[in-house]
Amino acid sequence: MDRAWEWQPHPAWGPILTGHQSWLRLTVRLHGGVLGFLNFFSRAPEQYSEADVAPARRIADLVALAFAHERLAEQARHRVEAQERAVRLEARVARLTAELEAAEGHRAIGASKRWHEVLAQAAKVAPAETTVLLTGESGTGKEVVAHLIHRGSRRAEGPFVALNCAALPEALLESELFGYEKGAFTGAVSARAGRLEQAAGGTLFLDEVGEMSPAVQAKFLRVLQEREFQRLGGTRTLKADVRVIAATNRDLKAAMTQGAFREDLYYRLHVFAIHLPPLRERQEDILPLLEHFMEELGPAVLGRPAAGISREARAHVLAHSWPGNVRELRNAVERALVLCEGGLINPEHLPWRVEAPTNAPMIRLTASAATPACGDFPAQGVDLEAMERTLIERALTQTGRNKSKAAKLLGLSRGKLYTRMERFGLA
Repeated sequence: MDRAWEWQPHPAWGPILTGHQSWLRLTVRLHGGVLGFLNFFSRAPEQYSEADVAPARRIADLVALAFAHERLAEQARHRVEAQERAVRLEARVARLTAELEAAEGHRAIGASKRWHEVLAQAAKVAPAETTVLLTGESGTGKEVVAHLIHRGSRRAEGPFVALNCAALPEALLESELFGYEKGAFTGAVSARAGRLEQAAGGTLFLDEVGEMSPAVQAKFLRVLQEREFQRLGGTRTLKADVRVIAATNRDLKAAMTQGAFREDLYYRLHVFAIHLPPLRERQEDILPLLEHFMEELGPAVLGRPAAGISREARAHVLAHSWPGNVRELRNAVERALVLCEGGLINPEHLPWRVEAPTNAPMIRLTASAATPACGDFPAQGVDLEAMERTLIERALTQTGRNKSKAAKLLGLSRGKLYTRMERFGLA
């Protein structure tokens, strides 16, 4: 029974030890659990009997009911506050995306839950000065999200300066990032401010930060730790008044274990991480993006709005895995608009439906992709440059212009791939 009929000394019950001779205790339960105990004390001995249990129980039930109502009211308040926060956050995301399109021409298109979660995280972190790391496959929209964060920050009126760390060799990346003084190296005929100085008062966006060399990583770590740096060949210490947003399509944790990326730099960048899902995980966003690119590219490619896209072509678009993500989709739309010549886009206009032209140099690769399997050389010889260009074009097309994946297919480093792309006019 939930009661104590006789006085018994107990260290937890001070009132009993101070002269109370009778004690009645009932358990107060709420939602199947024990909320506490309701105690009745009397200085008279044997004050409580069986007859007192029922009215005492009613009092205990009233106490439990009062607590239940209070909990329900508290839960209702929390729900209302959560709903209000969600509404405010949604309104903030809508305002930022509208400002982004109006001011910079970027559009954060998407209705999927995954994409809205990304935008919500970006809107939350935007007002802070926190360093942000954007992760995800190439072409998922990391720079668009970086622009969105910049627009929502206190530095929105300042510059947004972007630097692709994979597009430059180590020496050039260092000079581009930190700047240099006159005579710092051969060809440095005058001093030049780097991207850190150009972004003063604003945001520095470092794309593909995982491609930084260890030497540049060490110098940039000082920027994040001390908020200062020096130009190449200089002795003056300059202040880095920038907010850093970094992006990568690499697994930086794996790179750390391999010694290719500094652990201390990783944790400096990984203060607030946002992962952008690939397009194949955002199926609801494919058709809205398709419509947007047709609307955007039609006047530029055709000189007038696009005629549209057939139902069969839409089905092929939805069925495609999009390894190059949003960037691949945009390129596919632009190519289809050129091929359809102003008419309706059909499946044959989509890049993965088109066979290679018969006059193109054909090279079949073995399963290991190590050496080309070919017969005797033709009497007139071969155009090695054309063959190399074709291989690069095919690798870029197959990967949706994902440079990392294309370089892997070709057995090249990203830097060497960029060099060849520049040489062949494919950059």
